[in-house]
Amino acid sequence: MNAPELTEDENLGLYQRATETGAEWWRVSVADRPENYRLEHRVDDGNGAGSVDIDLVVDAENLRAKLKKWRREGFAIDTPDTSAETHERGTAQRVAFMPELQRVAALALTAKKHPQVEGAGAGTTVRIGHIDVPCGVDNPLVPRINPAYLFSERFNDIVEDIVENRRVMLIGHTGAGKTSLIEQVAARSHHGVLRSNMNGQTTVGDFVGFWTVKGGETIWVDGVLPTAMREGHWLIVDEIDFAEPSILAALTAVLEPHGRLVLKEKGNEIVAPHPAFRLFATANAVGAMSQFRHLYQGANLMNEAFLDRWRVYLLDYLTPAEETDVLMRTLAPHMTRALAATLAAIAADCRAAFAREDLSSAFSTRRLLDWAELMLRTGDPERAAGPAIYAKVSPEDAALIRGIVRHHIAPAA
Repeated sequence: MNAPELTEDENLGLYQRATETGAEWWRVSVADRPENYRLEHRVDDGNGAGSVDIDLVVDAENLRAKLKKWRREGFAIDTPDTSAETHERGTAQRVAFMPELQRVAALALTAKKHPQVEGAGAGTTVRIGHIDVPCGVDNPLVPRINPAYLFSERFNDIVEDIVENRRVMLIGHTGAGKTSLIEQVAARSHHGVLRSNMNGQTTVGDFVGFWTVKGGETIWVDGVLPTAMREGHWLIVDEIDFAEPSILAALTAVLEPHGRLVLKEKGNEIVAPHPAFRLFATANAVGAMSQFRHLYQGANLMNEAFLDRWRVYLLDYLTPAEETDVLMRTLAPHMTRALAATLAAIAADCRAAFAREDLSSAFSTRRLLDWAELMLRTGDPERAAGPAIYAKVSPEDAALIRGIVRHHIAPAA
């Protein structure tokens, strides 16, 4: 950011930002001495009360540094209207917003009632994170529960959106756990899951349906989308940023809550969604992940009109502390915290190298668990890394990962 010019008085005024309990501001005015500026600081409570706790004079160079720092911290200069009455009114409005929002949000939460899902499990719920999720009907498509799966605090909003039948898209790097999150919610709430991977081989016929001849008779075969809609399954469209335009066009009609699918090839038959039907998508190079599109060759651009029909969540890898817990829970009782913390640190360093583009492949939690499990069997990290890591990546990536491993684990004597 270029240093702001101080030759005019446009930098004079009130710089403010909202806080959890009120507002914080800095006032910049001209000091008595030439080329110097007076800075006053105050933190207001929720009632607009507060006193100046910092009052100092700085030169132009120090003010430039302060302005940069304030912008990084979220301070914004007030409007040109510098009257005391306008400042007080604007500050009061900003201060009053958060308490008012918290009040109405609490009322909305109390009044919220989620509809129950029809079927054998109707009326029953399961607690996932902080959310009560209505149960479905047990069927062969319900995923298996991973008892070691860790539901992070940040997943609560996603689970709430699932309950409210929002269309949820999860974006993030390969191996960040996008699909497994949906599957583990479904596993615990007894909902069947269908997956459609947009790997370049999936056609609109596979997705929507097609006519075929069987036993001399022409019959219609539902694709994965109408099947999930009719039977009340959860559909995950994996790697949607690789999907053909015709598939995205078929999806658009279904993206609105309770949206219907029109099968034009079947005489414009309308498929209405079962109450338990949910629609999800995962992507690697969409929205906030667009900066990594060059790492995912073949990914398509998606316009904002399409993305606005989804709730889009960015999923990052687990933190080292979370991954340590997953390792211990999955491989108990043999995995100790000291071993797990070291392995989680190795995974974090590999992901940092991937983000820097020093590595061409991501390091998923699944890969880490596989390596740890084989390590416990062999007692040798290097031997276990052969089939679990090195054989799956290029020789250049294997050499870099081997260096990271040896940085954390000394070779056996």
